[in-house]
Amino acid sequence: MARESNKPHYLGHRKRLREKFERFGLEALQDYEIIELLLTFSLPRKDTKPIAKQLLNKFGSIKGIFEASPEELRLVPFIKEKTINLINFIKEISAFYHKEKIQEKPLPENLPELADYCIKKFGNKQEEEFHVIYLDSKYCIIREDLSFPAREFYFKGTVDKVPVYPRKIIEEALKLKSSALVIIHNHPDGNLTPSEYDIALTKTLDIACKSLDIILYDHLIVSSNSYLSFREKRLL
Repeated sequence: MARESNKPHYLGHRKRLREKFERFGLEALQDYEIIELLLTFSLPRKDTKPIAKQLLNKFGSIKGIFEASPEELRLVPFIKEKTINLINFIKEISAFYHKEKIQEKPLPENLPELADYCIKKFGNKQEEEFHVIYLDSKYCIIREDLSFPAREFYFKGTVDKVPVYPRKIIEEALKLKSSALVIIHNHPDGNLTPSEYDIALTKTLDIACKSLDIILYDHLIVSSNSYLSFREKRLL
């Protein structure tokens, strides 16, 4: 009996929390309980409830925690590399799952899924990134190999502008024998309104693609939680 009384008080709570998740799923858990349960995998010998509440107080939401930088996360007591790596792993595997999912159907049937993948992959980046996804004649993403089934070609830039070189994009399309492509970039400030630069770039690239019988299928602008499609807005 003495041994039982020496067990940390949080072990019984942790067991009940896991059972609750197994029976009812995440919908049955409060936000702090979701983070608390997550932290048990990286902090098995800590009472993770107060740490979970600290994270939520600091970052405002589960989304805020997952979008926080490693430097920001390290400011929270007991959050070390193991927890940061766990959070990054979950983000990466989620993006990889969505990447495989968007290959199941041709793009016209799959545009929201592609946008969702891009939102998860780089929608919350603090610098603009420009990506190109190349498609075959059936509008399916071109497979490069089994490990990296989607070909992406991107450039990094500053907070408000990223340099894009249409010739490089076209050269890559010809190399891959691509019939169509989609360009995507993020707006770090969350405003999805296309800039004059975005519109001019789209027109320039569209003209270059048409001259080689390649279709610029769409231009997506993504933020941390939404997207704008040039095709849907009839800007392309």
